[in-house]
Amino acid sequence: MTRIVEQAAFAEFLARNDLESIRVALSTVHPADAAAVLAGMPAAEAARVLPALSERKAADILAFLEPEAQGAIAARLGRGELARIVAAMAHDERADLFNRLSEAEREALLPALAAAEREDIRKLASYPEGSAGSIMTSDYAVLAPELTVAEAIAKLRREAPDKETIYDAYVIDEARRLVGVVSLRDLLVARDQATVAEIMRREVIAARVQDPRELVAQKIAEYDLLALPIVNGDEKLVGIVTVDDAMDVAEREQARRLVRFGGTAALGGPDLDVLRSRFRAMFGQRFFWLALLTGFGLVTSHFVAAQEVILEEIVILAAFMAPIIDMGGNTGSQSATLVIRAMALGQVRTAWRDFFRVLRRDVLVALALGAAIAALEVVLAFLTKDVAPKILLVVGLAMLVVTVAGSLIGLALPFLARLVKADPATLSAPVITSIMDLLGVFIYFGLAWMFLGDVSTAA
Repeated sequence: MTRIVEQAAFAEFLARNDLESIRVALSTVHPADAAAVLAGMPAAEAARVLPALSERKAADILAFLEPEAQGAIAARLGRGELARIVAAMAHDERADLFNRLSEAEREALLPALAAAEREDIRKLASYPEGSAGSIMTSDYAVLAPELTVAEAIAKLRREAPDKETIYDAYVIDEARRLVGVVSLRDLLVARDQATVAEIMRREVIAARVQDPRELVAQKIAEYDLLALPIVNGDEKLVGIVTVDDAMDVAEREQARRLVRFGGTAALGGPDLDVLRSRFRAMFGQRFFWLALLTGFGLVTSHFVAAQEVILEEIVILAAFMAPIIDMGGNTGSQSATLVIRAMALGQVRTAWRDFFRVLRRDVLVALALGAAIAALEVVLAFLTKDVAPKILLVVGLAMLVVTVAGSLIGLALPFLARLVKADPATLSAPVITSIMDLLGVFIYFGLAWMFLGDVSTAA
């Protein structure tokens, strides 16, 4: 059955107010597929579907919806129905939904929740956006170090239905300080009378609640974890971030970097969404970069115009200007992309030490690329144009120097960005290209005056 047919069927059920048929139809459907159906319906109709389902089913479907759809549907649910669904959601997901509600909707929702749920939502929703605290959940299993293995397994069995994950249980002392971690596998293979303290791992990989969420995602990937514990300044355990939430963060970060590397985000501004961003944002943020690049282009054009004497006498120079200048931008973008990728993967971290390590590797590659491209340009120019040897020399040298310079500048710019605590991805490909356009004409005409100045003067 296609989604279009499903949506039509739901519309018919809703027209008849046949909520039982909706419940039966969705009982065997995965929440992600059900969310895809509801996403194609008006929010008012989707809000009539969820109350017909069990709390758990409705909560799972709501969690799979995009944030905008979540907020629109939640705003149309009655206070009691919304409270019923929110109470069944995972702790971190309901905190995220709470943050998307208006102030009036929050005030209406909180009294309908149990006191423990209200306090949990308030605590999780209070952490700054972008921090580890903003994506963590308080839904995790803890054990005391003095418990025996048999007691620990019995405790996890009782709590499992209400926990997001029990594959790892976190060991805390009387003050809730994190002292170790023990896996479910470790418990199952250990002696029943052994204590948790005897089998737990004391070297726990953790993050602090104020750490950037990108660092949390990086740690989960680096250490191949299912979840990462989050502690506060007193080393007390306050939550965990699960691998699925970390994957969402990594996905958003990758998209953000692509946007910024493409030169479509203003410094410090929000990322653009081609389907959801308003006209003002789309225009303003793209205009920022285009205006900046126009300035570079204006300086470049003035410099080129100032070379009219040599261009009038040696017209053939103009034919090689575009490919030489373009090559600098191309090689610069290549190098910057490789460095930013290495930074994103954690292969490059410390600015100066890693810069010289990468520089040593890239210099030889840049020289080889420059020599190969220069030779290719000279050979093609010799075969296709009637060009004097001195002009071929200028063209070859210019292509060599511009290619090497573009590669080294593209390599250095991300490190400079990190040095001033800026996102390396904000040094976008268009900016690198514009820098190399300006530098390229300086190099090209500098070499032309050096080797061909006497020709122009004689003429």
